[in-house]
Amino acid sequence: MRYVPLFPLIDVREAMVETGQTAESLAAQIGMTPKTAARWVTPGRVPQSRHRADVARLLKREVVDLWPDILKRPEPAWFRPWTDIEREAVALRSFQLAWVPGLLQTEAYARATLAGEALTEDEVEQFVAARIDRHQILRRERPPLFTAVVDEGILRASVYGDRDLMREQCDYLVECAQLPAVRLHVVPSTVGMYPGWGGPFTIAELPGGERVAHVDSQAQAQIIQQIGDVATLDRRWERIRAEALSQAQSLDLLREAARSWT
Repeated sequence: MRYVPLFPLIDVREAMVETGQTAESLAAQIGMTPKTAARWVTPGRVPQSRHRADVARLLKREVVDLWPDILKRPEPAWFRPWTDIEREAVALRSFQLAWVPGLLQTEAYARATLAGEALTEDEVEQFVAARIDRHQILRRERPPLFTAVVDEGILRASVYGDRDLMREQCDYLVECAQLPAVRLHVVPSTVGMYPGWGGPFTIAELPGGERVAHVDSQAQAQIIQQIGDVATLDRRWERIRAEALSQAQSLDLLREAARSWT
């Protein structure tokens, strides 16, 4: 998929010139690294929601003037803070127990995950489009290193009896597993009980070294920023990763799973 930037960030550059601000001066006043601030003039890069108001104030503009489409973003409002973090991250580590990671879902699989929810047809299409649009971060010029660990049960679970859908999804995982910025590992069913049974989560590492986690649940997901809580997830990640197959072994298993759905 070709990525079309949603945000005309040239306005940010112009506003910086007009106000005499530089990446270094913005970073110093907001508490970010200059490298992070410099990214805000790059197409497709937007400050995290917690920093936008400060950037707009320093540049003497309104948030909607700098990023006019920010209020029209297709993903759910509660999920937007995480997509901002995802865009800024230099590394992402994700464990999934029951679903294919959102960054690796096909359109048909993404739509199936929303079946039965209290959503209109237009809302479903909007949310699916938003999820697929997130894929671009793995294919952009400088993508984050995305390491995903998935339970083998994900590959074996039927999606409402649609074998073609699962074959397509497994084939897409094989394709994604060979992208330069993707590391995909599978925890085989032979492992039995392991720490991943506690539930899925993703840890993002930001350019300044800060780490933030996203924890899924049956209700709205949580963004975890407390150092101690993220450290707990770090330890759990290492234990889960230790149970997974190597990249080569995982790729073989993905290919076998795709064949099993033919």
